[in-house]
Amino acid sequence: MVKVLGIAGSPRREGNTELLLRELLRGAGTRGLETELIILSEVNISPCTSCDLCQNDGMCVIEDDMQLMYQKLLEARYIIFASPIYFSGVSAQLKSFIDRCQALWSRKYILKQKLISPETPERKGYFISTSGSIGNNSVFQGAIATVRAIFHVLEIEYKGELLYQGMEKKGDILKCPDKMQEAFALGTSLR
Repeated sequence: MVKVLGIAGSPRREGNTELLLRELLRGAGTRGLETELIILSEVNISPCTSCDLCQNDGMCVIEDDMQLMYQKLLEARYIIFASPIYFSGVSAQLKSFIDRCQALWSRKYILKQKLISPETPERKGYFISTSGSIGNNSVFQGAIATVRAIFHVLEIEYKGELLYQGMEKKGDILKCPDKMQEAFALGTSLR
């Protein structure tokens, strides 16, 4: 079964990006796809310590919930990251999660291990983000670069994003049903 993995990076529960991600996953579910939502603020993931020990065997020595996440990242056919913008980047929760993928980077580039089987169908990824600012879409560029970088390591084709400005307060996205519909429609387009 096709697996769609949604990673909610906001520290704010039921915030704008989480609501959009839930709507995308709901859309994917209507197509019969298996969906899973991970709320990073509810899991125990420590930051990378840059110890480089993962370069020895591709395993991270930090024992926390990230150990469960590696296989989820490698098995999903679609991965959707969702994060509000914090100083032109992703949230601290999502950045720590991405940084801890250094172990997968080490497997691939240092140890020359295959992360994904050659028989695996093409994997695709999307990014959902909101910003309180209005008018300058460049506020998303740093976050997009970060997401593109981890997708490259994970052998995921970056297919696009849903980016919405003027979403400062919790629930602002609910005042924009067209944007919620866009997220749902993106979910229904996944095959």
